[in-house]
Amino acid sequence: MSLLISFEGIEGCGKTTQADLLNNFLTGKGYCCLVTREPGGTRIGDQIRAVLLHSGNSDLTLKAELFLYLASRAQHVEEVIVPALKEGRVVICDRFVDSTLVYQGLVQGIELALIDELNRMATSGVSPDLTLFIDCPVATGLKRARRRGERKNQGVDDTRFEQKELDFHYRVRSGYLELAGKEPERIKVIDGKQDIMRIHREIVSLVSEKLGEKKRG
Repeated sequence: MSLLISFEGIEGCGKTTQADLLNNFLTGKGYCCLVTREPGGTRIGDQIRAVLLHSGNSDLTLKAELFLYLASRAQHVEEVIVPALKEGRVVICDRFVDSTLVYQGLVQGIELALIDELNRMATSGVSPDLTLFIDCPVATGLKRARRRGERKNQGVDDTRFEQKELDFHYRVRSGYLELAGKEPERIKVIDGKQDIMRIHREIVSLVSEKLGEKKRG
């Protein structure tokens, strides 16, 4: 049974942890799953990711940033997501179209209607069946993310957004809440202040309900 689930949130909210937990749960229930991420998810996408997230690229222009995300997404959808959905798999994606609407649109000012149109082109109309927004306090998320940023010492530098000013991250959180208010049926807000397993149980409940709807449909 094919299903596309996206995880969204500010830096350090716990998306990746929860995506892995959900994958383990669904796999244990007999579902065939694929966990992937954006930007990235493909060989080409990972190269684009390295450019987008490198702290040394603070001079990357907003238009260039937008088109790089869209390029990564177009490759990702065609090469990975669509084939997996056609195989009947549950695709769990760490960030997807909503990240672009929030980061490049609501926060940095590119017109949302334009981003919607470009997203539809990049995805060929593929949209998440369910989006899980983990609403984590900004201070908590940044503390986790910046601790994770110590990986730079291990040859990985993906901290460009983590280094932005505090107000930027507050606006990201507000942007996600705004989107969730517009699409409450698709975007579910989860309290990220809860412990990891309580968040996981809430996610499992939401995903199980969506899978049930798919079966009935």
